[in-house]
Order: sequence, then C-alpha cells, then structure tokens
Amino acid sequence: MNASAVPHHIAIVMDGNGRWATKRYLPRVAGHKKGVDAMRACVRHCGERGVRVLTVFAFSSENWNRPPEEVSGLMELLAVALSREVPQLHAEGVRIHFVGNRAALSDKVRAGLLQAETATAGNTRLIFNICFNYGGRWDIAQAAAGLAQRGEAITEASLDRAMALAHVPDPDLLIRTGGEQRLSNFLLWQAAYAELYFSDKLWPDFDEAAIDEAIANYAARERRFGRTSEQIAPGSSKKVA
Repeated sequence: MNASAVPHHIAIVMDGNGRWATKRYLPRVAGHKKGVDAMRACVRHCGERGVRVLTVFAFSSENWNRPPEEVSGLMELLAVALSREVPQLHAEGVRIHFVGNRAALSDKVRAGLLQAETATAGNTRLIFNICFNYGGRWDIAQAAAGLAQRGEAITEASLDRAMALAHVPDPDLLIRTGGEQRLSNFLLWQAAYAELYFSDKLWPDFDEAAIDEAIANYAARERRFGRTSEQIAPGSSKKVA
C-alpha cells in the first residue's frame, strides 16, 4: 500500500478520559471535558488529512453502570457540546450522525441530537458518527429484530443493510487509546476487517501527531480481505467498498 494512503473511515474508542483526570487529582468529568477538546481537534485534523468518515465511541450502553454523578456529568457535557460544537462543525462542512439507542435518553437530549443532525444534513466534507448509548450487540440485535418484524430473510447482506451504520462503509482503521486492547462491544459487525491500532496515550493526549502516526501505521499494512499476497498487485490494496 502507498505510504501516503489515508483510510476512508476511521473509528475510535476514545478511552482514558477518567484516568487522565485522576492522574491530575481532578474529577473524572474534567477528563471528559478535556476529551471533547481532543475530539474537536481530531475531527478537524481528519478532515484535513482527507478522511471521509469518522466514528467515535462517546457513550456505551454499559456506561450507565458508572457512578451516577459521572453519568449525569456526561449528559450535561453532551448538551453543552451540542450547543457549542455543532455550529463550528457545520461551518467546517461536517455532517453529524448520532448512532445508538435513543429510547433511554431524555426528550431534551433526543431533540438536541435530531437538531444537530438536521442542521448538518447537507454537509459533505466529513461524516461524523457519534456512537452514544451504543453497543455492538445491541446493533446486531436491533438489525435482526427489524428484519424479522418486516418479514425479511435474515442474511449477511440484509443484516448489513439494517445496521445502524449502514449509511457508511465499514471502518478501515479502528483506533483504541488508553492502553487497553479490546473492542469493548464497539462495531462488532462493522469491524470484521478493520485494521486495529492500540495506543497507550490517554484520549485527551491523543493529538494530531498521534493521529498521523496511526494513519502511517495503517498505510504500511497489507490488506488482503481473504486473498493471498500474491493475488494483490503492488499498491493495489483497497478499502472495503
């Protein structure tokens, strides 16, 4: 693969906000606030590098089990981020999609998510998927349930069309920060052929240089999708369509 190749779709598990704050004797929510700053910089840099889709894991379906004050702080932070960040993202040509189970969210939060999606619906520079109250198992289950309810056959192709991220190609590169090396129920279906990249950096410290390092690591890999190296002509490795 050409060393300058950039993944079409990057997915990120933004791990380490709480630990970043704890190391500085700050409340965990302070780490999440710093994480929003890192996310803003990441969106901008990915757009500058030519990435077309960015998907981030902002709040998992398991995160409800965290201390109530942290969950409450995250919900408040989401509301603030919507009012502060969406206008700037819109100005930069970013289209926002919120992906996840909205049933457990308040009416106010759901209205905010819909407003952000509507405001940015015409943008084409970068698709920014924010997985909020999302889980990979939930995604597969809701896709299967939807097909069954409509009386459609459940096949690999039909499931793929029913997934919550069916509007974008599968991720080429999946990054996890914070030193852990697991998917944690993120994009279990979509990440089947993603290149995995793990960083010891905590998410608030994952800056533009770290993103470039991850992209360079990706560009050096050979993506075969079940084929042999001999079947791939030099420089012809392709992203999942």
